Amino acid sequence: QVQFVESGGGLVQPGGSLRLSCAASASMFSIYVMGWYRQTAGKQRELVATITNRGSTNYGDSVKGRFTISRDNANSTAYLQMNSLKPEDTAVYYCYLQFIFGRDYWGQGTQVTVSS
Repeated sequence: QVQFVESGGGLVQPGGSLRLSCAASASMFSIYVMGWYRQTAGKQRELVATITNRGSTNYGDSVKGRFTISRDNANSTAYLQMNSLKPEDTAVYYCYLQFIFGRDYWGQGTQVTVSS
């Protein structure tokens, strides 16, 4: 099974910034895409951002221009820089990966709360 180490969540005021990280216990050589989805109680998980092994990125409409995803291939780690945070960004953020052969996995999630 794939193990994740997720960090960077917490409480921040509106307009502030956080940086999430997700390190996977797998070789980046075998990983096609990593990223984050988020979920609020009573709602479905929604796309935040993903990045492929070739560096292609995809962002949810609500975070475009505010969030930036990157990766460190040597350490199988993805990073999500979140700027200009809004209360509606409050959610549990789940790290996600999909291997090149199609299997996908989810991390346990980290809470992000944006509130004054």
